[in-house]
Amino acid sequence: MSRARALILLLAVAVAAAVPAVASAAKRQQQDPTNVPAGVTAGGIDLSGLTRAQATRRLRSALRPRLRAPFVLDAGGRRWLLRPKASKLTFDGRRTARRALRAKAGAKVRVALHHSPSAVRAFVARVAKRVDRAPRDATVAIALRHVRLHDSRPGRALPDRRVAHAINAALSGPSGGRRKLRSRLQKVRPRLTSRGARRNYRTVITIDKAHFRLRLFKRMKVVKSYGVAVGMPAFPTPSGLFRIADKQVDPTWSVPNSPWAGELAGTTVAGGSAANPLKARWMGIANGVGIHGTGEDWSIGHRASHGCIRMHVADVKQLYRRVPVGTPVLIA
Repeated sequence: MSRARALILLLAVAVAAAVPAVASAAKRQQQDPTNVPAGVTAGGIDLSGLTRAQATRRLRSALRPRLRAPFVLDAGGRRWLLRPKASKLTFDGRRTARRALRAKAGAKVRVALHHSPSAVRAFVARVAKRVDRAPRDATVAIALRHVRLHDSRPGRALPDRRVAHAINAALSGPSGGRRKLRSRLQKVRPRLTSRGARRNYRTVITIDKAHFRLRLFKRMKVVKSYGVAVGMPAFPTPSGLFRIADKQVDPTWSVPNSPWAGELAGTTVAGGSAANPLKARWMGIANGVGIHGTGEDWSIGHRASHGCIRMHVADVKQLYRRVPVGTPVLIA
């Protein structure tokens, strides 16, 4: 083969090899152009016509100072700062520039930002711990001579899920988002409000064993006082806070199986019977003890019963009408 022919053959091979390389380069340029298309912005920064390196530098220069600023949360009358380091906020300028190169003309490119949602939740939890206030339930103090209401108070709470969601959305926004949030605290109602306590304690009875007095309270004020008899020393009337468990007109007497009951022990005596000491009305309290009328009017003002609270028949009838089942009864 002559020298000229060999040279021609080498040139042909070189040209053949160069054609795919040029085609590949052209394809890459189509997919990833050298310059950012016109009108493309990222985080409000115009990147038109810049190379990837130039776009990266411009983004870093323009956005980093903005992204170094802390996120400000206004809550509970104070300002709380979430700094970028605490939220683990990072900015990838190269990735953002690459997005800009591949964007269509006039597009708004999303800035490549990353942060830790768990760090945001921890921040919100710390703020909530400082600004939250538990509600206070209404309470009622019952004494023998008065019933007093301690008002309820509403609590407040940071809506932590909503706040965390808003902060995460802002930190993931086009340029770190609006880096400020004002959150109102939510009102937290107590389980028992003052209104509910007044309703629950609309009627109250207190029994003063030392002075043989039963007091009826309506809307936390004494409206009536009655003389009563209470248990004798051997069978004392129990002390404590109870409730009216049941009510009966002309109650049947289930006689206790006790020596003091004599031949009636363990039997049942019909209501209205002369042998039945539970006269007219019965308001059961606990363990067989209750409030009832008595035919032994002389016993009122004495320790004379086997644990029950005795009243004059006229008095017990009047009280019965005004006392619903569930009424609190303080005996002391």
